[in-house]
Amino acid sequence: MRMLAEFFPEFAEKLDDLDALYKEKRMIDEKTYQFICFALSIKGRSKPCALKHFKGALEAGATVEELTYILALTMREAAGADDCWTHDVIGDWQEIIAGNIKCDCEK
Repeated sequence: MRMLAEFFPEFAEKLDDLDALYKEKRMIDEKTYQFICFALSIKGRSKPCALKHFKGALEAGATVEELTYILALTMREAAGADDCWTHDVIGDWQEIIAGNIKCDCEK
């Protein structure tokens, strides 16, 4: 965001506008919002966002135990999704070994 604010401030301002719109139209309570954002921050591997939403959830009334549950849930769902995706991609591993499937990526 710092580079955006410096070199493309118009875009950064539009993101601020989106944040305001989300807050105005929010149909869920603050704690639930913070839980969702915390989970997305974990999955997106954003340290600043994870810290922000961890603290935001606590301020919205969450407990550390609830946040630990959200962390565990996020990790479990991510593991399941990674497992499904990986099996989808390399499920035909015998065909890959046989040379019948190419990756189409340049070296």
